Amino acid sequence: MRNFFKNFIILTILFMIFFALTAYSYASNVSEGLAEDIFRLHILANSDSEEDQALKLKVRDAVLEYMKTLTADISDKQAVIELSKKHSNDFKKIAEQIIQENGYDYSVTIEIGNFYFPTKYYGNISLPAGNYDALKIEIGQAKGQNWWCSLFPPLCFVSVSSGVVDEEGEEYLKENLSDEEFAIVSGSSSEVEFKFKIIEMINKRS
Repeated sequence: MRNFFKNFIILTILFMIFFALTAYSYASNVSEGLAEDIFRLHILANSDSEEDQALKLKVRDAVLEYMKTLTADISDKQAVIELSKKHSNDFKKIAEQIIQENGYDYSVTIEIGNFYFPTKYYGNISLPAGNYDALKIEIGQAKGQNWWCSLFPPLCFVSVSSGVVDEEGEEYLKENLSDEEFAIVSGSSSEVEFKFKIIEMINKRS
């Protein structure tokens, strides 16, 4: 009997190790896949005051309007990133102009790189925590609530006001993400939610 319990404990520990390694491998693969396929826009307001948050959205609208004209015929993430780098000074000027027109003198910082994001929700789409390529715009002290969307696939240009990704936006995702990645960011089944939590938990600890 003693040997039975000893073997049972050993098998249980081995199973737990196997499960942990499998979960980590799964989370890493999905996170890397999402990071390779998505380019985000991240705008941080000066503060959480009502005025600063409203200003952030005005900057967002102006930047997106300009970005939409630049990327109208582009369907490749890396091309969007390179174009963003090329026009980073234009983004800064646009943001500064909006800020000045609204009576503020906040500074603007533009940075394009790879950044850590906590779990984010965009209406009916969710992205697990992890490192993503992004165009980051910081207004003033950048201590206020932030706003984000995806420049590629181009969700920023779909239902920005409502914050819900419609059929057109979901089609963009389906075309540019793997089946598993799309299921993770858009799914609602208990199995998908469990997988999402695994990715979220492991990425927060890594």
